[in-house]
Amino acid sequence: MNVLHFINAFFSDGAHWHGYDGIPTRLREHVQYSVLALAVAAAIALPLGLLTGHTGRGGNILASIATAARALPSFGLLVLMFVLLGFGLLPVMIPLVVLAVPPILVTTYEAVRSVDPSPVDAARGMGMAESRILLRVELPVALPLILSGLRSAAIQIVSTATIAAYVSLGGVGRYIVDGLYQRNYEKVVGGATLVAVMALATLAVFWAVARIAVSPGVRRSG
Repeated sequence: MNVLHFINAFFSDGAHWHGYDGIPTRLREHVQYSVLALAVAAAIALPLGLLTGHTGRGGNILASIATAARALPSFGLLVLMFVLLGFGLLPVMIPLVVLAVPPILVTTYEAVRSVDPSPVDAARGMGMAESRILLRVELPVALPLILSGLRSAAIQIVSTATIAAYVSLGGVGRYIVDGLYQRNYEKVVGGATLVAVMALATLAVFWAVARIAVSPGVRRSG
């Protein structure tokens, strides 16, 4: 049996579309985990990246933090958090947030640092406050690159949120974990396909956000 047959069998089975283990329920759970992890990571990384990028201080520290965080295995961290904290959402959120912070933090820093200094100097010459320079001058120009960091983090979260199933939570990873345990490869392939589709949907969402949020002049200059 080939992969396409497994995919067709999984999605054509009406039992997979209803109940607590149905595709709509598992997708909703997966999206909830992913959005929450991305929101927490963005709340931590965006302010730090914007501030350090604007001041030009802390770049080496950011690089060290990003390198250390990327070296942490998400599944190993999940197991450690599960041992320390027990069942619940928190042991899943910690490795997902740790995974997502480095690309957002480093990309935001680099985005602000790469802004042409001429308009920044002109704004300072006009007496504009530093906070306004950051929000009115630097942020609009840096936004495309910042969004690329958020997009990268979001895709990593969506792909890795399947680990929630290993500590008895839901999400699309439930199909992969249960399928492997039951030797039901139809479920495994179906779950993997759903993860791939969600990653593509994430790309589409960020493309749409960029089209709306980034000014046409910045898009053309990029």
